Amino acid sequence: MCTSLSYKDAAGKVYFGRTLELTIDLPYQIAYYPPGFSVTSAIEGHAPATFATRHGTIAVTMPYRLPTPDKPIGIGDLKVLEGLNDKGLTFSLLSYPTAAGKQAAVEATKSVLSASDIGLWALGQFATVEEVKAALDEQPIMLQPLALLGGVESPFHYVVHDASGAALVIEFDHGIMTVYDNPVGVMTNGPKFDWHLVNLNNYTFLSNVDKSSATFGAYAAAQPDSGIATAGLPASNTSVGRFVRAAYYAEFTEKAAEPDLAVQTLAHIMNNFDRPRGASIDYPEQGGGHLEVQGLQQDGKEPYATEFTSWTNLSDLDRGLFFIRDYRSLNYSSFDLKALSALTAPAVVPFGKLGALAGDGTSLLKGSSAR
Repeated sequence: MCTSLSYKDAAGKVYFGRTLELTIDLPYQIAYYPPGFSVTSAIEGHAPATFATRHGTIAVTMPYRLPTPDKPIGIGDLKVLEGLNDKGLTFSLLSYPTAAGKQAAVEATKSVLSASDIGLWALGQFATVEEVKAALDEQPIMLQPLALLGGVESPFHYVVHDASGAALVIEFDHGIMTVYDNPVGVMTNGPKFDWHLVNLNNYTFLSNVDKSSATFGAYAAAQPDSGIATAGLPASNTSVGRFVRAAYYAEFTEKAAEPDLAVQTLAHIMNNFDRPRGASIDYPEQGGGHLEVQGLQQDGKEPYATEFTSWTNLSDLDRGLFFIRDYRSLNYSSFDLKALSALTAPAVVPFGKLGALAGDGTSLLKGSSAR
């Protein structure tokens, strides 16, 4: 349901892209968190973790609960799924259904961070992957049941990149947390991250050089078209296939000469992972691994489930630019962290307001406010 990758231009500057796929539309919000925003992360039975943000952050967020008449959704109810901070650090939440399991006990005197708050915790406080890794050594994190997802325990893993090109994967597998350095800068979903790395050993033959002629006996064969180099790439949209394809495109796509062209190039790369509705379907009687959200299930009139690309985002880590488009648009709305730095209070814009917007969405966010 998700593909993420990093890309470098000819000068070595880093860009990041990801897609998110689900079977339904959810109430996503674009949110800006200014420095000094106070956060409390609570796990029942443990001391809460509290912190104040130090870095301005633009993020795609999702409420962790359904609103009620007496308790509407506020800024504190939003959880970060994807984001970029003003130091060029990115965070991404990707589906990983085998995360849940027995977790290690935490000393009663230690504060515990909910896994749902890793995004704002990382983006709000740290500038580099190394800083996040060091902080993870000291900060206990626990999964928690998510009512909005039918009570499953935070079925995700988490990806962090920085402007140096460093990347890591924070993965809970059956309740056990492992932090991996990510040498390829690519992540999808299951199996475990280290399995994906081992699987790349099966693709050492890949190259972007077309071998368009060969001789078989006395017969000289020749390709009538370009593109035979990609024949060895896995064709499926499974997480295993997408991981290999993402590693290929991140490695071999031409390095753009300047930043604007690099963003455009990254957009072309991410187009390879764009999924239209109905490209693959699952009937209920055949089972499936989809995450359905309580109160927001797919319309019962539809005979099957189909995952589609709900949104795609691009991040320019050096310039602090964040781009996003949803399923209903082929154009990106852009947000400039430098321009948003003038805000002293959080701001939120629902995805629905982006609509057909193409171009700078910074002013739209600057004109909003959040409680």
